[in-house]
Amino acid sequence: MIVGVPKEVKQDEYRVAMVPAGVEELTRAGHTVLIQSGAGAGSGISDDQYAATGAQIVSNDAEVWARADLIVKVKEPMPSEWPHMRAGQTVFTYFHFAADRHLTEAVLKSGITAIAYETIRDAKGTLPLLTPMSEVAGRMSIQEGAKYLERPFDGRGILLAGVPGVPPATVSVIGAGVVGANAARVAAGLGANVFILDVNLDRLRYIDDVMPQNVTTVFSNRLNIRECLQFSDLVIGAVLIPGAKAPNLVTRDDLKYMLPRAVVIDVAIDQGGCFETSRPTTHANPTYIVDDIVHYCVTNMPGAVGRTSTYALTNVTLPYAMQLASKGPERAVKENPALLAGVNIKAGKVTNQAVAETFGLECVPAV
Repeated sequence: MIVGVPKEVKQDEYRVAMVPAGVEELTRAGHTVLIQSGAGAGSGISDDQYAATGAQIVSNDAEVWARADLIVKVKEPMPSEWPHMRAGQTVFTYFHFAADRHLTEAVLKSGITAIAYETIRDAKGTLPLLTPMSEVAGRMSIQEGAKYLERPFDGRGILLAGVPGVPPATVSVIGAGVVGANAARVAAGLGANVFILDVNLDRLRYIDDVMPQNVTTVFSNRLNIRECLQFSDLVIGAVLIPGAKAPNLVTRDDLKYMLPRAVVIDVAIDQGGCFETSRPTTHANPTYIVDDIVHYCVTNMPGAVGRTSTYALTNVTLPYAMQLASKGPERAVKENPALLAGVNIKAGKVTNQAVAETFGLECVPAV
């Protein structure tokens, strides 16, 4: 099979969907791998490194899309890439359809098979291709939050860790999944007072067991969220409903309870965001202010640490890409329930229930 890896075109996206080790594995198995020139530059990987492991270096994305049966990417296809998609082609990447009707309509029209990293679910019920980027985003949320709490970035002028005689910042994390747990761990390690909210009591019990004493678990409901907002310097939105749009758990009216120039980091923005006032931003212009609250809503947070993110992501995506290439998408999906769960759209039909419900479309079986 011909596997194509185009250069990511989303603004400030420095990840790449395959590393030289992946190229070597695929070429050894008899596949052809096309790498667009410069695709790995943001992650510190040169064209020569790819070529040394058997890749064919292609000068432009149009040729990659035209020749490849399987396209492996990091982020969803951008509007400039939509004309390249064609019926019968398989695209394997993060899609986050529920947050983007225009993308959904473009993919439906194209006739491709869209296999989304974020909905692949393994036998343990976890989301193995979402986990590493959730780990990165969770940890980055505190790093970015600490920066934007600084006064030159319009924040409250608070040092997250505090100093002797001055209390540390208070951080509230809404959602105790992978993102939330990683955010809480890093914030606690810096010395902040941390509150983590979730509706799953079993998860909260686990968090309570493994986190340090400066992390407090709180059951998530409207009253408790509002109370946490009142004394938080930094609020992390870390809610996930796989494949579906994130619920708005903090309304615009709730912002009036918050401290002036507090910071909110909406990690759920890829799925529409869990703050009513969230709107997608970029690394070039990451923040804006609503009702005196600083909002950070970058849709590709891990892209800023391209090298770390690329290797973390490709560690988990390569085995699935190998299956798709070696068996062909039809057979691979039939034989692997995890891949089957990743099929969101196929040949102009929605095959993921959450995406179908979001847009009021019919959902058909993927196989």
